[in-house]
Amino acid sequence: MSSTLTKPDIQYDEAVLAAVNAAIIAVQRDTGYGSIEVTVHDGRVTQIERREKVRFETSKPKK
Repeated sequence: MSSTLTKPDIQYDEAVLAAVNAAIIAVQRDTGYGSIEVTVHDGRVTQIERREKVRFETSKPKK
């Protein structure tokens, strides 16, 4: 038995695409180090998630 994966036929609204693009750019600007994950369901962006790393530099005491 075989199955074929097909992409949903979705009409993209330019305003929605512009809003998603602006959201991704805003998250990117606010993230110093980390990753941005975009979740898509049925061909539509449903979530944008940011994981940011905060790094602490520790210096060794001088002897």
